[in-house]
Amino acid sequence: MPLPLATTPPAAPDCQVVELRQYTLHPGQRDTLIELFDREFVETQEALGIRVIGQFRDLDGPDRFVWLRGFADMAARGDSLPAFYGGPAWAQHRNTANATMIDSDNVLLLRPAWAGAALSQPAQPRAASGTTALPPGLLLATVFHLKAPAGPELLGLARGPLSDALRAAGARQLAWYVTEATPNNFPRLPVREGEQVLVSLALFDDTKVVLSRDFAASLQSWLARPTQTLRLAPTARSALHA
Repeated sequence: MPLPLATTPPAAPDCQVVELRQYTLHPGQRDTLIELFDREFVETQEALGIRVIGQFRDLDGPDRFVWLRGFADMAARGDSLPAFYGGPAWAQHRNTANATMIDSDNVLLLRPAWAGAALSQPAQPRAASGTTALPPGLLLATVFHLKAPAGPELLGLARGPLSDALRAAGARQLAWYVTEATPNNFPRLPVREGEQVLVSLALFDDTKVVLSRDFAASLQSWLARPTQTLRLAPTARSALHA
């Protein structure tokens, strides 16, 4: 007999599975999607046990929307996603949402890189629905594309020198994630399978972040291709902000 669906989402530090979702939108449609998302897709997901961790404008891509959501584990993901995408909120608003998108399949399925590596719980509650004032801060998301799954030596560099460099640059919150290798248990929504990544998420007070030029030089031998760096500004209702 299946377990009852969770109705309270896990706290951010307790999310053992996280999706990093990067959407490419039709020109001029980002604000349309963000207004709809912040109004209709936050509480409706969290009522089904999904933690909406944060949603963002990509500062270097005017037609890109990036967001993070978390789950207690893969089993919870397999229960809650069908409930949401088969539920009334998505049925009512999916056509409007989908009309803004060119591509929504750029998704990395992640897990904390070590015990305690996940994002911290937000210090302040999420802004109320209808809020339009933008919160401060920048989330710097760095995606290291690896030749093989992250091992102890690489994670030691992440936990030590790389984390030290981010804190020295002013990071007020820092998290590390690696690829979740479990097969996608909701294939209706594709994820980037067959890839190995190490992802750092560093939250700063403002957008003027300066990292050392050799920030990631020590990782070169582990990399399969160039690193992706995302500079992300929180939306009005993002729970993750400075």
